[in-house]
Amino acid sequence: MNHDQLFLLKPDFQDRGKTYFCPSCAEIGGLLEFSPALKQRVDVHYVDFPRPRPELAPLLGEENQSCPVLVLKSVPSNLPAHLAVRHANSHAFVEGAREIAEY
Repeated sequence: MNHDQLFLLKPDFQDRGKTYFCPSCAEIGGLLEFSPALKQRVDVHYVDFPRPRPELAPLLGEENQSCPVLVLKSVPSNLPAHLAVRHANSHAFVEGAREIAEY
């Protein structure tokens, strides 16, 4: 892994015949557009809505397939104490739009 890996749901996904988008994924997408330098520091992957998500399940396990999620290449030592970095399958990750933006 050369960069942190950011996983977002694909925009305009279908579920039971209706079209949806993930507000949290849209928030992170907007952050990346607002700050292009951030986009160069992560590898962005757009995943399908249905579970299991084959891109995420092998990395973080079946129970950790929420999006948005940022899988970290390494954990910096200077993170704020309140920022929740979780671990699964030998990978560290941050979930949720606000948490990822703060990271």
